Amino acid sequence: MMQLIQELAHFEKAPQEVVATEATLLSSGFSENPHFVSWVALQDDVVVGLALCYVRYSTWKGPVLYLEDLIVTEAQRGKGIGKALFEMCIDHAKRQNYRRMVWQVLDWNTPAIEFYKGYGAHVEEGWLNASIDF
Repeated sequence: MMQLIQELAHFEKAPQEVVATEATLLSSGFSENPHFVSWVALQDDVVVGLALCYVRYSTWKGPVLYLEDLIVTEAQRGKGIGKALFEMCIDHAKRQNYRRMVWQVLDWNTPAIEFYKGYGAHVEEGWLNASIDF
């Protein structure tokens, strides 16, 4: 999982931003009270795809599933792995009776935008992201 996260950070031109470690992932996602759910795609026992989600709360919709990352290693893109992982997220959201699934996509990532639009997703314009790092 960490290798894919690092690959995504390089793709998004921000490798220095990754401070999470394998230990962080293990304690946060694979403990008694996990902070996220995830699915991986394997090719010959090697992780080649990852979808990682968690629950957010919308005052308008109630609980919604937030897709933090959908990653497929560059060598495996175009083989339906991202589609399978994305659909697992959608199925999970529907089984949990969430009213919405949300995520972010960089405005220059045209292949991802087209992929999401293929599902009928609405890609919003005009919203700016804000954050505070601690």
